[in-house]
Amino acid sequence: MARIRDFEEGEVSAEQSRVRDAIAAGPRGVVVGPLRVWLHSPELAERAQSLGAFCRYSTSLPQRLSELAILVTGAHWRAGFEWHTHAPLAIAAGVPAEAVEEMRRGGQPVFADPELRAIHDFSRELVTAQRVSDATYARAREMFGDKALVDLVGILGYYTLIAMT
Repeated sequence: MARIRDFEEGEVSAEQSRVRDAIAAGPRGVVVGPLRVWLHSPELAERAQSLGAFCRYSTSLPQRLSELAILVTGAHWRAGFEWHTHAPLAIAAGVPAEAVEEMRRGGQPVFADPELRAIHDFSRELVTAQRVSDATYARAREMFGDKALVDLVGILGYYTLIAMT
């Protein structure tokens, strides 16, 4: 049951309408889930959706790694919206379906691909322990570099906001 009431057509202010239309005109094409909730605070919606568009479509990480990080966040928060939206995208992008299912169940997936393993381990440590061990950090940094790690933390933070919403 939603705690914040959804808008009825014709109920939105001019500012809410402007932000809603801008989101719909972007790469998402729709305004659903948390983005609709954010319209109650149009300035937050505008700023957060801009960050979200970057985190989903424009980081230095390939889609399969971004989607894996999103799923780690969704699994941690038990966020149905993230899971429903991103599990199929992750599988289509190359994350093994059995790993996705193991994450959904709260287990520890096994990755043969070292890049997937590095992103998973970094992401899971950060969201569950609120820190990343030196060994995990060094492995991820060697594979991806500083820019990608900054992008990864941005993805994890943004999708935590989505999950909390």
